[in-house]
Amino acid sequence: MLKQPVSIKLADEVWLAAALLHRENPTREDFTLREIVERTIAESIHEEARRGIYAHVSQHCVANRPPNRGRYRMLYETEKGRRRLFRSGDSYHPEREGGKILPDRDEVPEKYRDLIDWYNTKFKKIPRRDSKEDPLLGLRGMWKGLWKDENPDDYVRNLRKDWE
Repeated sequence: MLKQPVSIKLADEVWLAAALLHRENPTREDFTLREIVERTIAESIHEEARRGIYAHVSQHCVANRPPNRGRYRMLYETEKGRRRLFRSGDSYHPEREGGKILPDRDEVPEKYRDLIDWYNTKFKKIPRRDSKEDPLLGLRGMWKGLWKDENPDDYVRNLRKDWE
């Protein structure tokens, strides 16, 4: 029996492949371009592998790279030159403002629609580990003023008063 051709944007196919990789490998932060390309081909959502998969994974869908065609923000290039799904809060090239972040639910085959729910409820809420900001330095100033009305010597003396 011949497979019915599916009308799906190549960018959406790439997003689905990356989402599948993330869901199946929850401890992995990112994936090589080759892994995403191969998964896109292996999934064969479209009748045949189309040209341009690599270009979408390496450039067209990558939020933090200058756009040269579409303004997609579906993938994010990590510091290792690999890719992961884009999350709100990630930096992106200003010319990609308003670009598509995930496929429209009605434009993907039904068997993949749960990936969009998974992304919205689980993935996009995971804190980013590749952020350049040091989490400890981010706490600087958080409790500023906490001790402003207390003399440090009096505080320590008070803590030690019941010691024997």
